[in-house]
Amino acid sequence: MELLLSLAVGIALSAACGFRVFVPLLVLSGAALSGHVHLAESFSWVGTWPAFATFAAATLLEIGAYYVPWIDNALDSIATPAAVVAGIIVTASVLTDVSPHLRWTLALIAGGGAAGLVQGVTVGTRHTSSLATGGMGNPFVSSFEAVGALATSVVALAWPILALVVVAIIAALLVRRSVRKRQLQKIGL
Repeated sequence: MELLLSLAVGIALSAACGFRVFVPLLVLSGAALSGHVHLAESFSWVGTWPAFATFAAATLLEIGAYYVPWIDNALDSIATPAAVVAGIIVTASVLTDVSPHLRWTLALIAGGGAAGLVQGVTVGTRHTSSLATGGMGNPFVSSFEAVGALATSVVALAWPILALVVVAIIAALLVRRSVRKRQLQKIGL
């Protein structure tokens, strides 16, 4: 049961990395510092004050940069691989008492996959917003993403199963929306 809860935390935090790369790392670092979460031994560095300060600075820079028109779209090209890597790291860091092979397999597939899926949807949403509003709607999208990253991160640590269910529902809805949009584009609507 502990493995399933840890995996739920990891997947939900990874999904939050798809919204913002550093917010989940900052929340995880704070939770580790306060003793609310235990990290795998090789990831104990995440729960240190230097890591917390670094994640805090990176979070502020990342959130601020997403409010600058057109830089937000450029950041997506960097944020996509960074979100996947961050998703892998957060998942691997919360999987304690498992073999390294299982830890990294789950982290790569579940953590990287969840982060990549959410990041892909946010990139598409920002692109659509940029085209539809000339970039004027992007601050709204950025605000939603920042709040989504924080809320998902906090819920992941407080109620991991609920977070996993919510992430699964949102992912299903987003995939459904994407498929529907492609179908409409094929028929010319």
